[in-house]
Amino acid sequence: MPEQLNGTVALVTGASSGIGEATALALAEHGATVALVARREDRLTELAARTGDRTLVIGADVSDQSQAQAAVKRTVEELGRLDILVNNAGVMLLGPVENAPLEEWQRMVDVNVLGLLYCAHAALPHLLEAAQSAERGVADLVNISSVAGRVARLGSGVYNLTKHGVGAFSESLRQEMTQRHVRVSLVEPGAVETELVTHNRPEIQEVIRGTFGEIQRLDARDIADAILYIVTRPRHVAVNELLIRPTEQQR
Repeated sequence: MPEQLNGTVALVTGASSGIGEATALALAEHGATVALVARREDRLTELAARTGDRTLVIGADVSDQSQAQAAVKRTVEELGRLDILVNNAGVMLLGPVENAPLEEWQRMVDVNVLGLLYCAHAALPHLLEAAQSAERGVADLVNISSVAGRVARLGSGVYNLTKHGVGAFSESLRQEMTQRHVRVSLVEPGAVETELVTHNRPEIQEVIRGTFGEIQRLDARDIADAILYIVTRPRHVAVNELLIRPTEQQR
C-alpha cells in the first residue's frame, strides 16, 4: 500500500502495547506522524525508537481529564495539527457481579468510557479544522470497542456496559459529525492476543482461557490493519462499524 497518510498527524491512546502499539506502527509506516499516548512512557520511548522521526511520546493517563486534554493540546502544539484520533486505551476486568471488587468497575468506567470521552471532546475541534482545511478534506475518529459491545455474556457485565456505551456514543457522534467530514468509526474486535487478559485476577484468567479454548486468536496487527483501512478510504467513503472475530470464534 502506498503512503496515503503523508502530512497527517494521528494520536493513538493506549499505544504502549497490543492494538495501540500495532496501530501506531502501521500509521507511521504509511506516512502519518503519530503521537503515542499511554501511562507507560518507557514503553512508548522504545516504540518511538522503531519509528524514526514519525512519533511524539506523551506519557499520560487518559482517565484523568486534565491529562487527556493536555495530550491532545501538546500533539497539536508540537505537531501542528490533528487528523486522526484512535481511542484505543481500555481495560477488560471480568468476573461475576456478586462480590466484585468495585475498584475494577471504577477503573473500566474511568478508562473505557470517560477516557474515551475526554479525548474525543478535546480532539473534535482540531479534527473539524483538519477536515475543513487539509488537502484530504476529511478527518477520522476511531473508537475501539469489542464484540462485548454487541453481545452480553455471563461474567462480563460491567465490561459489556462500557463497550455498549462506546457503541451508542460513537453512532450518535457519527450522525452529528458526518456532514462535516469527520468520520466516526467503531471497531469491535473479538478475541485478540494482547495483555488485556493478564490484568485480570488469576481465577478469572483461567475462566477466560476456558471460554476461548484452543482457537487461534487475532493478532494485534490484524486490528491495526483494519484501522489503517478505515482511515485511508477516499473522502466519500466512511466505514461506520467493523466487527472482527477470529475465524473459529463462535460468539
